[in-house]
Amino acid sequence: MELRDYIRILRKSWVLIVLFTLVGVGAAAAYSLTLTPRYTATAKVFVSTQGAGTTSELQQGSTFTVQRVKTYSSLVSTPIVLLPVIDTLKLGITSDQLAGRVTASAPLDTSIITLNVTDTDPVRAADTANAISESLTAVVEDIESPDAVDALSPVKLTRAQEATVPARPVSPNVPLNIVLGTLIGLALGLAVAVLRETLETRIRNEHDVEGVTDVPILGGIVFDPRARDRPLIVHADPRSPRAESFRTLRTNLQFLDVGRTDRSFVVTSSIESEGKSTTGANLAIALADAGSRVLLIDADLRRPTVAEYMGVEGAVGLTDLLIGRAELDDLIQPWGTGQLFVLPAGQIPPNPSELLGSARMSHFIDEFNKMFDVVIYDTPPLLPVTDAAILAKNVGGAIIVVAAGRTHKNQLKGAISALDNVGAPISGLVLTMLPTKGPDAYGHGRYGYGYGYGYGYGDDVAAASKPAEAPQVSV
Repeated sequence: MELRDYIRILRKSWVLIVLFTLVGVGAAAAYSLTLTPRYTATAKVFVSTQGAGTTSELQQGSTFTVQRVKTYSSLVSTPIVLLPVIDTLKLGITSDQLAGRVTASAPLDTSIITLNVTDTDPVRAADTANAISESLTAVVEDIESPDAVDALSPVKLTRAQEATVPARPVSPNVPLNIVLGTLIGLALGLAVAVLRETLETRIRNEHDVEGVTDVPILGGIVFDPRARDRPLIVHADPRSPRAESFRTLRTNLQFLDVGRTDRSFVVTSSIESEGKSTTGANLAIALADAGSRVLLIDADLRRPTVAEYMGVEGAVGLTDLLIGRAELDDLIQPWGTGQLFVLPAGQIPPNPSELLGSARMSHFIDEFNKMFDVVIYDTPPLLPVTDAAILAKNVGGAIIVVAAGRTHKNQLKGAISALDNVGAPISGLVLTMLPTKGPDAYGHGRYGYGYGYGYGYGDDVAAASKPAEAPQVSV
């Protein structure tokens, strides 16, 4: 992944990351509250040699005590030191249990032993530390004393610091636990967000498309929650962002397949409900508004929708033309005041694939190319049936509509394979249902426009998109 991918993940999954972080903070706080506070009291014992002497003897004595300090530190956790403390303070525990609460350390090259006692009772911790220092002093004096009567021990232990009652517990360390909980929650949130992004199979933007195929992306159509109520957005609301998306698509289409003389395109998709029919219809309107003579053909002979969208008579159409029941001039209907014409599907036949792949269909494809500047064929999805693939091979170009957030990557791969298997050229892809906000919003990628939608679209655009009131005209 690139840096921009991680930034997009952060923008898209920030709620999830914040949620995990808050859970981590809450868990750390709850864990800290369930722990019993523990207090640590500290006492220090100074080890020295007894008796006076020369400077050399004093230095030797100092070296001796430094060497002895480590040994005395080890004595702290032994029963000989701890049992008298247990008996004096009436602790009611074993020496091993008390040893687990006591630590002794001696800084390097010093004659000081530091005793730390940790207990749930701060007073008891201080009393225990002071008692252990006294017991250690007595034990060392007894061990180091010569056998002679009234002989003095060469080593003397003196309590250098008396343990005081601690005011604050050493555990739980609530601030530290909360910081650790925050970091752990943040790390888990990021990990889950990256994992979800990695396992996501749906296509959401052009970057996901580029990971599946190198087929060029012609443009993106922004999502419109009222698309079902006003499918012909170029006609209904010519100044809307979605209408501008189709005009951008029209511009890109003019530079597509420059070497191909026939400007005919099959508009299809991987699965249903990806917006192929509305894309084809709005693209045809946008092309006609630009001055091209356009024919929109409903070649979806299974579930035709163009006649309903365009508001034209759909009882007869392409099916009647292919079986020889009607003439072409009688079937093509004008739409609007411009150069847009519509050929509905007509009656649903029992053999759609055979009709679209017939020699008669090939004949009329050539006729359409001669009569019109651009021909748009609305066809069924590629994965359920083979109609679009068969027709695309004869037409010479296919535009695959991909719905952001709906189409899966393997479905797009299957659609491309369906066209490749029959040798049908793919002109490009069109992303539909792109969000207008968020990290995958239209305008963040290469196909955004970033300027206002009210610029340059006056009443002339709306007038050009109004349907004609007059009946048919000769083609």
